[in-house]
Amino acid sequence: MAHVLSAVAWPYANGPRHIGHVAGFGVPSDVFSRYMRMTGHDVLMVSGTDEHGTPILVSADQEGVSPRVLADRYNLVIAQDLTDLGLAYDLFTRTTTRNHYAVAQELFTGDWRNGYMVEQTTSGAISPSTGRTLPDRYIEGTCPICGYGEARGDQCDNCGNQLDATDLISPRSKINGETPVFVETQHFFLDLPALADSMREWLDEREASGTWRPNVIKFARNLLDDVRPRAMTRDLDWGIPVPLDGWRDQPTKRFYVWFDAVVGYLSASIEWARRTGDPERWREWWDATLPDAPRSYYFQGKDNITFHAQVWPAELLAYAGKGDRGGEPGVYGELALPTEVVASEFMTMEGKQFSTSRGHVILVRDVLERYGPDPLRYYISAAGPENQDADFTWADFVQRNNSELVGGWGNLVQRTATMAHRSFGEVPPLGALAPVDEQLLATVRGAFTTVGELLERHRQKNALAEVMRVVSEANRYIAETTPFKLKADDERDRLGTILHVLLQAVGDINLLISPFLPHGSNRVHRVLGGEGDLVPMPRLERVDDLDGGPAYPVITGNYTATPRWVSRPLVVGTPIGVPSGAFTKFDPSVVEDELARMRDQAGSDATKPESTPAADPSSELEDGES
Repeated sequence: MAHVLSAVAWPYANGPRHIGHVAGFGVPSDVFSRYMRMTGHDVLMVSGTDEHGTPILVSADQEGVSPRVLADRYNLVIAQDLTDLGLAYDLFTRTTTRNHYAVAQELFTGDWRNGYMVEQTTSGAISPSTGRTLPDRYIEGTCPICGYGEARGDQCDNCGNQLDATDLISPRSKINGETPVFVETQHFFLDLPALADSMREWLDEREASGTWRPNVIKFARNLLDDVRPRAMTRDLDWGIPVPLDGWRDQPTKRFYVWFDAVVGYLSASIEWARRTGDPERWREWWDATLPDAPRSYYFQGKDNITFHAQVWPAELLAYAGKGDRGGEPGVYGELALPTEVVASEFMTMEGKQFSTSRGHVILVRDVLERYGPDPLRYYISAAGPENQDADFTWADFVQRNNSELVGGWGNLVQRTATMAHRSFGEVPPLGALAPVDEQLLATVRGAFTTVGELLERHRQKNALAEVMRVVSEANRYIAETTPFKLKADDERDRLGTILHVLLQAVGDINLLISPFLPHGSNRVHRVLGGEGDLVPMPRLERVDDLDGGPAYPVITGNYTATPRWVSRPLVVGTPIGVPSGAFTKFDPSVVEDELARMRDQAGSDATKPESTPAADPSSELEDGES
């Protein structure tokens, strides 16, 4: 069994997250991590809130609070939402911990020591009205390469090319539309050209593995066609100081938020190990020189491919001295490059891009409070943006919940448990098996292989569809065997066998579906006479900063009781009580109610003064968030 790192994109802490975010990074990473734990792999799932950069400053100014106060507020909101959604992190932390500062500064220093952080004079954008630096993602204009009118100051999402803000035709501020003023400033640049050959070699190996999604590997390779040095510091007073003489005491020189954000995967792993009392254990998931190489999977939306398939691997290669300039690894040693960048496409809502400022949004918290986690997790798994853009509609959300989750799976659980309770009150003995019985049991047992192979290859839509196909087979078995008609005394043994087969099938399907629906699987487990939880769940707790900083909430959990990914034989005589519905059917009026909420919210926001977009440096500005 392997050491598997699930590196989950860091949600930005300038506001609550919407369902498009968790469709891209949250639910897919949790489904994969839960499955890999069930197959016996040693999984470390880490993430946290990304809390540096200009968007935090802008939002804090709007609300009249300090950046730290704003980050504290939304760190807790996001962590609570992700806990309630059931995302089983080993550690969900934040980038404002002293541990993260130290790890990010060590990565930067190692890159610099090996010659890959080069000091250069460049042009920086200044807002004429405020005098504040405008980050490249707050500037848009026409792409000089393809002519796309809404290219950003760091890259064009239409043609995928890396840009500088000074490259744009007719640049303008995303904040207020004004034309920025460009001034000379000094920054450190990551020498990507000196690392290009090493990155190309790594991508060649990854492409040969055949595991990456075609759009992701193609995009990653295209990034190397026009590779150039990229600035890793900013003129900013909110972020991690540059740990070099002549720089560390400059109050307006900080790391680029995307330099330190990706370091978070490593710093969170180190923090987790320190909290376990074995501070060096993180190396089991990171040491590239181990005989059994660890595997790492990075989950995010497609607009973050650049940072995970170029910037982060380049940081790691530079730290190990693997580029053209050579060098020696730092104290962390040679760190493993990503095994796979698992990037999802975008999710829209009712045919439009998500927009918080325009009221066209549905927040994670609102869905959880009104409908619970199971319908949302099911919808994302069945219809999310896995390998192509997907559109969330309330009609589809209600239809899938009612006809598939409740009408298919929930109905099978309810019918089986009700018949077993009424006829025996417990799991009955298994008698002689007829061919129809053997066929159903073989179908369910075979699904562990079929579904498992799909999950390991990140084909979660197909995996869930296969589970639901088995659900349909079990419902068909009821129609063929008609246990509800077997009432004579001489039919009791046959009835017991049918119900035993059904209970076995339901119990095994519940294991198969548990990575997708952990909350519902725990309820079904108890319907079938189980005690406690079938699958472990995360918890939110407040901890002290390991290095003396302020206390903060983290998501963590003990997942050692995770069941194995195999059929579990029933125990004859296990009591089956009066079943209660494991899932809830929605009234069709939900669709119009939610559409009316959207119209009301959009109308309310339309009357507000124009404000700065709630930008997220871990995705496109607002409308393209994933």
